Amino acid sequence: MTIETISTNRSHGGEQGVYTHSSAVTGTPMTFSVFVPDHAPGSRLPVLWYLSGLTCTHANVTEKGEYRRTCAEHGIIFVAPDTSPRGNEVPDDEAYDFGKGAGFYVDATQEPWATSFRMRGYIERELPELIAASFPADMARQGITGHSMGGHGALTISLRNPGRFRSTSAFAPIVSPLNCPWGIKALTGYIGPDRAAWREYDACALIEDGARLPDLLVDQGTADNFLEEQLKTALLADACDQAGIPATIRMQDGYDHSYYFISSFMVDHVAWHAERLKR
Repeated sequence: MTIETISTNRSHGGEQGVYTHSSAVTGTPMTFSVFVPDHAPGSRLPVLWYLSGLTCTHANVTEKGEYRRTCAEHGIIFVAPDTSPRGNEVPDDEAYDFGKGAGFYVDATQEPWATSFRMRGYIERELPELIAASFPADMARQGITGHSMGGHGALTISLRNPGRFRSTSAFAPIVSPLNCPWGIKALTGYIGPDRAAWREYDACALIEDGARLPDLLVDQGTADNFLEEQLKTALLADACDQAGIPATIRMQDGYDHSYYFISSFMVDHVAWHAERLKR
């Protein structure tokens, strides 16, 4: 697998790059960003994955996430993939919450989505292989985080792959797609009407079915206008409590769903991951 460099910029004692490659999983070009701190020749650095939310690309967190200084301090590679396949041949929907920009980190089984909307396989298999081959990444030390739809992706990918990630966190995640309009629409469209098949894409259901994390950090703004109808953070708190998962779920007073919120707590999350990735 080969990658093409779109841009590189010096930042905080490291290199911020944006890259593209031809994905065998989605059948489309895929773009992603990687920040690599300065490091000793031959050394390998831990990796923190960041999965973005609805309507976003790699660019949102790359430009507004304010993670580079802290990643440089802790020697952590930061990887930000896109949220869906792109291109003129890729099917789309008129709504913002389905189709391009709304891949929901699933492998679709329904047409016309099944051919290209395979973000689960892309994030779980193909992109990690590319990162391992192209960057000084220590794939034995990985953490994962994400925002909103990407928080859903981070939680479910980590729960489905026990032992792969040493640390898992999320910003305002969709915690139970089975129980919110965004999730019901996406899973019906991508996976079909059988709700039993949705459970592997629902963090609360995965926990109910026996999946576990060693611990968890979640930040959620109290002024987030999606909190009650779409995010339903309390369901995750209850699921973790019932399963005995140590979960730090912080309700941040007055914060909304935007990157003003994410960037305010990004330093906390990177440092939290760094503590676990350096063990």
